[in-house]
Amino acid sequence: MDISVLQDLAARNDWAAIFPELLLGCLALALLVLEIVLPKKQHDLIPAFAIAGQAALLIALVLNFRSGYLGTESFNGLLRHTYSGQVMRAFFLLSSILVCLLGRVSLAKQLMPRVEFYHIVMVVAAAMMLLAQANHFVLLFVALETLTIGLYILVSYFRTSALTLEAGLKYLVMGALSSSLLLFGIVLLYGVAGNPSLAAHTANSMHYGELSRFLAANPHNFLASVGIVLVLSGVAFKVGAFPFQIWVPDVYQGAPTPITAFLAVASKTAGFAVLLALSQYVFASYAWLVTPVLTFFAATTLIFGNLAALTQHNVKRLIGLSGVSHAGFLLLGVVAATRAPLAVGAIYFYLFAYLLASFAVFGVMTHLAGSNDADQELDHYAGLAKDNPFLAMVLAIGLGSLAGIPPLVGFMGKLFVFIAAFQAGLYGLLAVAVTGVVISIYYYFGWIKAAFFETWANSTNASDAPAHPPRTPVSLACGVALGSLALATVVLGFYQGPLGEWLTPR
Repeated sequence: MDISVLQDLAARNDWAAIFPELLLGCLALALLVLEIVLPKKQHDLIPAFAIAGQAALLIALVLNFRSGYLGTESFNGLLRHTYSGQVMRAFFLLSSILVCLLGRVSLAKQLMPRVEFYHIVMVVAAAMMLLAQANHFVLLFVALETLTIGLYILVSYFRTSALTLEAGLKYLVMGALSSSLLLFGIVLLYGVAGNPSLAAHTANSMHYGELSRFLAANPHNFLASVGIVLVLSGVAFKVGAFPFQIWVPDVYQGAPTPITAFLAVASKTAGFAVLLALSQYVFASYAWLVTPVLTFFAATTLIFGNLAALTQHNVKRLIGLSGVSHAGFLLLGVVAATRAPLAVGAIYFYLFAYLLASFAVFGVMTHLAGSNDADQELDHYAGLAKDNPFLAMVLAIGLGSLAGIPPLVGFMGKLFVFIAAFQAGLYGLLAVAVTGVVISIYYYFGWIKAAFFETWANSTNASDAPAHPPRTPVSLACGVALGSLALATVVLGFYQGPLGEWLTPR
């Protein structure tokens, strides 16, 4: 290849288009520099610097939300800058800030390196931000593997725990399998789209737009169909959809609680950002195949997630399996999006509602966890309402929202998805989803019962109360964060105006 061609390609790379990701990467590197430069007694300032830097970046991103790059491509088609991509950027930055905040509480109970934890979290967040804007399968795979490798490390970060190491190994093996499925599907699509005997064949079939045109010209190609199913299966692994959810309970239990939150919220959202881009844009002409596959994933995920959560006593496994059911609700929205314009906005609203409620619950879990982070049982919540009414209130609001109890924001999120599904005529799938909501009330309220009502039953005889690890006092920063999450969960349940308008796709 002529070097002038490479120079021309490099000259068209507009680095300002990914300025937030670059700043986040530089901030992550700055943490490592500060660890070397600052005296050891001042290393406690580094997490505060990481959180403050990300908060400033989030504010700058929101203030400059309508970037001049919206509606354009950059880096020779690798990135596509859309309104939804901007929303996802803010989502992942907010998730990273909350994970770092919870990480301060969790790491204080462990003899583990601190700075590297925040560094990797921020690198993973930057990879998620790029993934949400991917317009090319090469970037999709590189960004996906970057965040996955970072999560491999974070899941097994508490390496002195056998359950944590087991979780890391299982996530590594299952992640490798999902990456293999995804890569095999991409290779099939690349190969068939480059076949000169087929209509609209192209040498640039890794580009979403080029591949979309090829698929539209060849709507029933067998190899393309196999490739699409494999790609969707690879993404289904990432979101924890049935039958690819087998890794969820063990990995969620063994991972550090802040990383469990990162997996449950941000990693799942990254998968749905990819799934929406593929189903609504790249594979749109194969709706005859994509819709039945996603319908199967949605129905079975809803059924399995809710039924499997009923028997759980470890709260990390319970929240993991309940997260599987939430993936089912979101898949219902993805299926509806092919027929109901409301569905895409409903999905984004649901994701933000899920973020607020989930991080509220995980914040309480982080404060109640002992040095053995994997050992978090329902019995450990006995007496919480009496010992710490604030944490009990945050827990009840978070779990109520996850269960879809009015007037909390989780109820509105489910309602918007259900309305979209009704408009799309998905009556059978909607019936399954409503049944799932009814089942979920049992295990969510069982958790609330453990924190509130069993308090009074055990108060007559303190010696009979179940032992629980020492509960971490709530710092001012964590108190403000958890209180804000709980307040937003309640307020947005009554009034969704600003958030609903902000999340409406443009």
